[in-house]
Amino acid sequence: MEFSLDARTASLSVGDFSGFTLGPHDTGDGGMQGVWRAQLGTYWHQQLRAQATAEFAAAAAFEVAINGAVFHRGWTIALTGRIDQILRTAPSAECKVVRDTQPEPEVVTLREIKTVTRPLPADETELRRDYPSYFAQLATYAVLYRLTPPAEKNNLTRAETAALNQPRLKTELIFVEVGSGLAQTLALTPADDAIFRVQLERVAEFLELRLRARERLRHLRFNPAFAAPRPGQESTTTELTAAFERHPSVLFEAPTGFGKTGVLLEFALNQLSSGHFDRALYLTSKATGQLQVVRTLGNMTARTSGAVESGKLKVAEPVPANRPSPANSKLETENSKPTATSVAIWHVRNKAEHCVNTVFNCHRDACGYLADLEARWPASGLARFYLLENEARDLPSLRAAGRATRICPYEITRAALAFNDVWIGDYNYAFAPANRTLFYNQPGFEPARTLLLVDEAHNLPARVADAHSHTARAADAHALLAELDHLRAPTSLLKPWESWTRLLAALPAADALDPALEADVADTLAQLNAALSTTPLDTSSLPPALAALLWQMPALNDWMANPLLKKLLWCPRAAELAFTCLDAADAIGETLRTYGGVVLASATLSPTTEFTESIGLAASEPEIRNSKLETTATPPPAAAGPVLVRAATPWREGVYDIAYDLRVDTRFAQRARHHATTAATIAALHASARRVQAATSCVAVFFPSYAYAEIIARELDRSHPGVRAALQPRLSDLAAQTAWVEESLALTDALFLVLGSSFAESIDLLGGRVTHAMVVGPALPEVNAVQRARLAEFSALGREAAFRRVYQIPGMNKVNQALGRLVRAPGQRARVVLHCSRFGELSYAELLAHDYQFGQNVTTDAELAAWLER
Repeated sequence: MEFSLDARTASLSVGDFSGFTLGPHDTGDGGMQGVWRAQLGTYWHQQLRAQATAEFAAAAAFEVAINGAVFHRGWTIALTGRIDQILRTAPSAECKVVRDTQPEPEVVTLREIKTVTRPLPADETELRRDYPSYFAQLATYAVLYRLTPPAEKNNLTRAETAALNQPRLKTELIFVEVGSGLAQTLALTPADDAIFRVQLERVAEFLELRLRARERLRHLRFNPAFAAPRPGQESTTTELTAAFERHPSVLFEAPTGFGKTGVLLEFALNQLSSGHFDRALYLTSKATGQLQVVRTLGNMTARTSGAVESGKLKVAEPVPANRPSPANSKLETENSKPTATSVAIWHVRNKAEHCVNTVFNCHRDACGYLADLEARWPASGLARFYLLENEARDLPSLRAAGRATRICPYEITRAALAFNDVWIGDYNYAFAPANRTLFYNQPGFEPARTLLLVDEAHNLPARVADAHSHTARAADAHALLAELDHLRAPTSLLKPWESWTRLLAALPAADALDPALEADVADTLAQLNAALSTTPLDTSSLPPALAALLWQMPALNDWMANPLLKKLLWCPRAAELAFTCLDAADAIGETLRTYGGVVLASATLSPTTEFTESIGLAASEPEIRNSKLETTATPPPAAAGPVLVRAATPWREGVYDIAYDLRVDTRFAQRARHHATTAATIAALHASARRVQAATSCVAVFFPSYAYAEIIARELDRSHPGVRAALQPRLSDLAAQTAWVEESLALTDALFLVLGSSFAESIDLLGGRVTHAMVVGPALPEVNAVQRARLAEFSALGREAAFRRVYQIPGMNKVNQALGRLVRAPGQRARVVLHCSRFGELSYAELLAHDYQFGQNVTTDAELAAWLER
């Protein structure tokens, strides 16, 4: 749907109009079954067309355009469509004798053909219940036909035209059983005119709600992100806005703890209230980050009395002092109820988290919460989730509402999302092919009118590449083959699936497939997808995991043909085929360029040239810092790439005391010679922390891998038994991670953490509490087939540049991320040992963030002792 709120107009196809609803709706069969049905549908359309041609000859017209505009509740709604058949029948001779004083109108039959998978004939009441949009579509064509006579009638006399404007109109909706071709014809009744009016009302209601949303944003008032800005924060929003006016894509780099969330939201709310965008998307890969956005927005937009203007911002009275500060807390309980706000916010969680069943099997034939969804929605009262702005929208509230009404909670999210101003969720909703339909299928969603905010953007290239990667295993394929055979699937599907299973089973472990074998994979996938597109199959009878495996095939076929991806087909193990995306830069760039505005924020966007290339954009423009361009060269044109805004943080100057420990080499082949030295350095660092009587004498030690950390933990226990070390457990639950950190800070002397692991979310707790830390070597990616293939992809840059791109930049970014969490507020300080001779090499040192680039080289035990004594 395209609409203009100012002109009060909307335009959409008849198909979209007839299926439009403000509640949940069936998205159809989709996938390859949708292709199969469409192909058979085309066949039956052709058969019925041939029959009509034989019966009506020249009086039959097919795929006839019928367009028109309807005025309803102050809105002009333009509709366009093509009806399957228009058949004209001359009036009978008997009619001419009875009414010979004026031309007798012809009989016009409007015929729409729909294929269905259910057996026919069926009860008309059931067909009307199950396929309401089909009846609405034919009713719409009938209204438009009456409003707009066909062009060929314009040459008639006035009397003839008057008669033909009121034709004897017949309407026929022909249902065809897609498997057999059995047909059932139903005619509309005068009562069906109400169907068209119902659809008009739904569209008008949607437009009124969008108009209400715009007015809400125009009168938006919000609290400043920071009641008392830290040095550097006060001008950042202005700098961000100035950069955005130069170029619609902006890179915003600010250290951990700066308050990026508040800055981004203040910027976004100003853009929304100014009318530059219809909505904002705030995407981040962290669940905690998403909760923080919800929390901060709730504080910034809570309705208060006595709102006053403050410069360019519409600012309300400050929030109460006892309310949690959005800049200082990252946690939010799931059952917290949001405050009534003047901006509509929706935090999107994944479909499985919404599910209230014990087993997640999202299929209409297998889940009672999805059965007859459209019919049960109007009486459910769930429209309150988008009609009432102060309705609780957290996940427990959605689940509770879903249980009470027996309606899937995810469908509540899907129905309500379009009426919200800020959508908060994971990267996948904009960048992953399997997930992006939730956003992109929302009525009124236009990327060109949307502001996209991407937090923790340094993770974006890897996350999108992962979303475009797949794995196929022979064991899984064999299990599905057995299930298909048990269900007596057609031979046309069994044979190609058997070929696919045999191909996977015969694969040996290999870093890459040879061209001939890769061609076999492509050919087998093509045959399998062709079979899926022409074979009816009831997937509801399959176990959920196997059904998902079956519908993975179209994704694999698309992956093989996708020109935007740099790809590797390889076998990490025998009988296992990995479809690995090496680089998704072009796919990311294609998506980013569709948005009206983009801000990518992180603590580690440097080096920016490589980062902008990794997201498919041109090299970045000169840096903006403290509202001034820092460049000596002539600025490139605006189209050259995004503008970089680097936050000013004067309170971080000199707070890191860095020692580059050049005594050891932590490369895999050399590190064993230095295990004792590494353990002794940890013990000495802990002794130093204890001497200065810090808040805690516990030190943080970051390792590039679990295996390395485990080895040093054993060495430390052997050679320095008085130093108690706690090794990061393999936990994914945030609450459990937080509990482990808190317990270890209180009871142990050293936290052993793994760079780049899931604990990157919970180690924010170290800021101001751990004053001594150590990084044991750069966290370079593991050398494997994927990294070797990526090196080959970047070989045109030269060996050193390719190594920098594939290994050094990702590894050093993990170091920068870890160190950034040690100082998160003014007054905090940290002493850090960078424990490897590579930190002294220029190619590694220049990739350290600015705050960590000035320190003391340590080449002997005595120099380390002296530095620790300072």
